[in-house]
Amino acid sequence: MRSSDVSDAGAEGFGSGQQTSKAKTAGAAPAFLNPISPVSVAVALTAFLAATLFVIFDTARTLEDARGQLRLIGRAVVADLMETPGLDAEAMAQLPKAYSPAVAARVVETDLADTPPLVAYRFQVPEIGIVELRHDVAAALSGVLPRGAGAYLVAIIIGVLALRRREVAPPAPAPVNNLDNLVAAIPYGVACWSRNGTLIACNERYRASIGSGADEAIVYGEAVKRLIGAGYMKMVADGEANRVLELHRGDGSCLLIDERPFGREGFVTLVSDVTERKRTDALLTNIREEQRLLARRYHEEKLKAEAASRSKTNFLAHLSHDIRTPLNHIIGFAELIRHQTYGPLGDARYLEYVQNIKSSGELLLDSFATILDLAELESGQKVLKTEPVAIDDLIASVATRFKPQAVRAGVRFELGEGCGSVLTGDRFSLTRMLSNIVENAIRFTPAGGRITLAAFAATDGVVLEVSDTGLGMSAERLESLAHPFALGDASFTRENGGLGLGIPIARAIAELSGGRMAIDSSPALGTTVAFSLPLRTGEAALPATQAAA
Repeated sequence: MRSSDVSDAGAEGFGSGQQTSKAKTAGAAPAFLNPISPVSVAVALTAFLAATLFVIFDTARTLEDARGQLRLIGRAVVADLMETPGLDAEAMAQLPKAYSPAVAARVVETDLADTPPLVAYRFQVPEIGIVELRHDVAAALSGVLPRGAGAYLVAIIIGVLALRRREVAPPAPAPVNNLDNLVAAIPYGVACWSRNGTLIACNERYRASIGSGADEAIVYGEAVKRLIGAGYMKMVADGEANRVLELHRGDGSCLLIDERPFGREGFVTLVSDVTERKRTDALLTNIREEQRLLARRYHEEKLKAEAASRSKTNFLAHLSHDIRTPLNHIIGFAELIRHQTYGPLGDARYLEYVQNIKSSGELLLDSFATILDLAELESGQKVLKTEPVAIDDLIASVATRFKPQAVRAGVRFELGEGCGSVLTGDRFSLTRMLSNIVENAIRFTPAGGRITLAAFAATDGVVLEVSDTGLGMSAERLESLAHPFALGDASFTRENGGLGLGIPIARAIAELSGGRMAIDSSPALGTTVAFSLPLRTGEAALPATQAAA
């Protein structure tokens, strides 16, 4: 804090010491004797130095121009002397006047190598000797004087402007607001109290929070009762510097009351509405609790699903073993009876029945083997081999296998151009993946349709694509294909048969190989199934010839 002598504060208020200040300045030194700023001095000196350099440069340039003019006049005088020989000294001295009145010529008795005067030019003339042309220095420098005077005038103006010190009037003192104006500018409720609880000042927000009129005199105790109303108050913090209370009112609103010391003989109360903040905090707390419960349920359901998957896999493995053994017996005995090893059956129909038993047993055995394979693939228990697989040979072998079946179904089977790439994977599994899709395409493509098997190589993998012009599928059926044993409607089951495991097995093989399967289908237009298989780390899509080498 500054003293009253320094801050001009007296008993009359701020500014009462101005008269004393004026008296003190009456005997002060004149303003022009005050220290000059070094920056102003530097600017003035720089201006004069620049003017001096300009005059020097202008003088040197003017003299150089005069010498150049003398050289040109000298060539012309030489030509004149060669045309009119025998001129006397007076006539020769007048020759340069025709070109410039300020130039005079004379013959000098000196060596051509001697240094000529400041503005002179010497040259050798046969039968005459050394001729010297001189330019009048005053005439040559006649233009330098006004230009130099102008430069120094500009420098003087700049120096005067730099050295001039303007007397800046001190800013008018800001008006001192009283306490009422100060608390009125605060954007939340404020009240100042004396030590005995008498109200000193408050703003309209505080009066609105306690329901008080503009001219109503209130005390601290009455104000607290009005604030609480039908609610309750909770202490948040109570320290030496302040006390914070949380007031929950009967209408559901929440006020935060912060009380702090105000000078030595009072305190100030700050009231802010935190209802929206409390509601937001409560909402965030509920959301976090719900997220915690959902995460816990998700973890529990995940554990249950994993346990159910393991149970299903174990069940299918035991079921496969328990059923395949008697099925093998049934198939073996049916084959033995069909050959009539221990004598004829007596009726030809028995042979047909035995053949049906054998065929049904083999079909059931294949079905259980397929279900077991899917369970192993989905659980990750089936380990795929890693061997070089030429993509062109892979699709060619699949095409060779299914072309006769496509011909019998009246479907045109086309093979796309080769991509010449080699991947690392399980050849048997990749062949089975493509075979399942091609078999479905032949099964659901009517006669006259077309099936295309193609491969496309990229820098980071290979895409295998099977397209057909068959029946196609709707969006609902495409969603159902994500689940095993899904065949759509009953007509597909009756007419085409199958367990509905071809696509799930193909998808599982693609995912175990590090790739993915995508299906695009439209009713009556056909279906396209694409497999994207990435390269292994550090691999590149090599041509088949390089892989073989």
